[in-house]
Amino acid sequence: MAARSVWRARAKLLLAATAAGGGAGAALIMSSDDPASAFKLSTAVPIRLLRDSVSAATVAFDYKYSLWGLPEGSPEWTRVKHEVHIRGARRLQELCFRNGGVYIKLGQHISQLEYLVPEEYVHIMRESMLNKCPVSTYDQVCEVVKKELGGTPEEIFEEFDPVPIASASLAQVHIARTRDGQKVAVKVQHTHMTDTAAADTATVDLIVNTLHQLFPSFDYRWLVDEIRESLPKELDFLVEAKNSVKCMDNFRKLSPQVARYIYAPRVDWNLSTSRLLTMEYIDGAQVNDLKTIQRLGIQPRDVAKLVSQAFAEMMFKHGFVHCDPHAANVLVRPLPSGNGSIFGRKKPQLVLLDHGLYKDLDDSIRINYAALWKGLIFSDPKAIRENSVKLGAGEDLYALFAGILTMRPWNRVIDPAVDHLVVHGTDHSELQMYASQYFPQITELLRRLPRVILLMLKTNDCLRAVSNELMQGSSLESFLIIGRVSSEAVIESKLWQKRSIMSRIDVWLERILLEARLFGMHVALWLLLLRRALTL
Repeated sequence: MAARSVWRARAKLLLAATAAGGGAGAALIMSSDDPASAFKLSTAVPIRLLRDSVSAATVAFDYKYSLWGLPEGSPEWTRVKHEVHIRGARRLQELCFRNGGVYIKLGQHISQLEYLVPEEYVHIMRESMLNKCPVSTYDQVCEVVKKELGGTPEEIFEEFDPVPIASASLAQVHIARTRDGQKVAVKVQHTHMTDTAAADTATVDLIVNTLHQLFPSFDYRWLVDEIRESLPKELDFLVEAKNSVKCMDNFRKLSPQVARYIYAPRVDWNLSTSRLLTMEYIDGAQVNDLKTIQRLGIQPRDVAKLVSQAFAEMMFKHGFVHCDPHAANVLVRPLPSGNGSIFGRKKPQLVLLDHGLYKDLDDSIRINYAALWKGLIFSDPKAIRENSVKLGAGEDLYALFAGILTMRPWNRVIDPAVDHLVVHGTDHSELQMYASQYFPQITELLRRLPRVILLMLKTNDCLRAVSNELMQGSSLESFLIIGRVSSEAVIESKLWQKRSIMSRIDVWLERILLEARLFGMHVALWLLLLRRALTL
């Protein structure tokens, strides 16, 4: 019976694919001013939709058929489920690479959802979606350059390397030299993105909605909604260029104490359009390349602290957040003209790349989110509950929300120990069990939360992955930095709201108390590190 129902589900998906693809294609050709391009697109979209349907139905059938009759939770069930997860992840990986574009972007999102998808999917998608994206041919690159700048790469630039140094879901990057001798990085959009993005989003939407109807517990509609909203902005490289300028302006105005340690490549506006972006070339190490970072004379610990500081400032003070800080988008280099410490260590500077995906946090959400993190760092159950509810988690799911943010169970979140939020290597299996056990509640929580908070969760997951690679685990120092910046944001907000002398004195006393608490935590951290060193 189970197998028959899955085959019926597969037939529904295939029929939906054929009908949607054929109807959309005919309408496109009849209404297009460019019938040749329309015909090419109308034949490609149904094929991609059919490919989606077959992949989704095959994965669904594999789960039902392979696990049919096995006692849930038994060793055999666990072993078989692990094997099915791997097969499903491989099929999804193949689908993303074959279709490209929006599908790569979807795969990148999935690779960060440790709290929602099986470990096998996270591992397989993370190892492939960031650094192994499809590459456009040089002829396709020339086509985009000529259309956008009016000439071939050789005519526009003094030099142009036909081999890209990097390729991502939406574009690839080539090294070039301008006519005035400046070395630049040229980001060229993949040729098919503008034509197929809307159709691909609609296709994924259809598949996800159909799967949700067939399997109600499978509800990733929020993820498709987010891609539909953010993709048009990411496809306009002039928006990306303006985001990079605004990001740096915010650091200079709102966080001057760290502004010199953060950098975004300068944009050559004369050689940039919505589909082609020419930027200053920056030589640096990827933030997870520990060997190169150390060879540059920089300590990974200093980089981890700077990453935490930079993104805490963006989230809690600027309210304008780079939401795609995975390793390929963050470079590290020695601070230009910086002086090393007395031990010869060089200070790091972060170079932020790919400014296409930013989110604005209005003041209410920004302050509530800061107050929530303050409560998490200082183990304050009342503040955690109060601010989680304000952000939409509800009285019933606030503890789960705290668990997703910290990847710690509730009893650890409210533990007063100084290292209560630090995740150790042995905790990984516990986290996966936690995610599996509360899957329906997590899905409901994600439905409730504002979409901007969903992007903060994605950003949080990216930063956690970066920190884990830099420190081989989560860093207590990073949590203390987050505690300081979030607390400062809350205090600054209170200063704006309270005008009387007495209320300002209260805020001043709160700041003194904050410094005392942070000092005590730093002392506890030092003693903890000393004890660990003595036991080695």
